Amino acid sequence: MSARFLAGVGAWLLGAVVATGGSLLAVSLLGRGIIAPAAGQQLTVAAVNRALASEAAEAARPSPTATPPAAPSHTPSPRPSPRHTDVRPAVPATPATAAPAPQPTSTVLTSVGGAVVARCGTAGAYLVSWSPQQGYEAVGVIRGPAAAAQAKFSNGQRVVVMKVSCTGAVPSATTSSHRADDGSSHDT
Repeated sequence: MSARFLAGVGAWLLGAVVATGGSLLAVSLLGRGIIAPAAGQQLTVAAVNRALASEAAEAARPSPTATPPAAPSHTPSPRPSPRHTDVRPAVPATPATAAPAPQPTSTVLTSVGGAVVARCGTAGAYLVSWSPQQGYEAVGVIRGPAAAAQAKFSNGQRVVVMKVSCTGAVPSATTSSHRADDGSSHDT
């Protein structure tokens, strides 16, 4: 084997090692985060609110080097007395232990024609989503919030109507069906 061939193989191996090492270093940095937090700790909501309030207070203070605008020469301008200025934070501080408001729970209600996901609120029943069964399609939806939200599913021959209402905070459905060619209904 010639020296040139061995030098070429050596250069190729060296390039492969450097490329692999660089790739591993890049993946390692991405895994840890390219820019680590200054103190290496997670901020709480209270700490963020304190920092925002402090920034707002600093921004509201007049600069010591700023000069007040010149008053017109024909009228004397009253000098404000140096008094305490009430500075309020831009973001109200909230305790770190404050729990989020509970979200209304959703309920899945099913019928022969399809299913709805419903929830109850102060304004009545609300359809979060609806999904027809195989062979059916949604042909009419009254999403709400309303005293009775509604979803209609049809397969061309039969129409299934789901009326959703609330008893307290719990949604329930009344289902009826009729042939697509007439208006008669049959409760199911």
